Amino acid sequence: MKVVRSFTASEQEIEMLAAVAQYHGFSKSSTITNLLKKEFWRIFPGGTEAVQPQPGARIAGQESVEDGES
Repeated sequence: MKVVRSFTASEQEIEMLAAVAQYHGFSKSSTITNLLKKEFWRIFPGGTEAVQPQPGARIAGQESVEDGES
């Protein structure tokens, strides 16, 4: 049986993803999304021009973000 995916990953990487997803009780898709969000906010704690923190978000070293401010 051929497996069709919308992304490229080795069988080992798929097994790793499945293990992390099962550990956290998430779907594989939710696990990928959560990991992406963690990495994005680690690299860009204040957001980017296109992606701004949500109102009320706490940014390391700053007060919480108010509506319309970053």
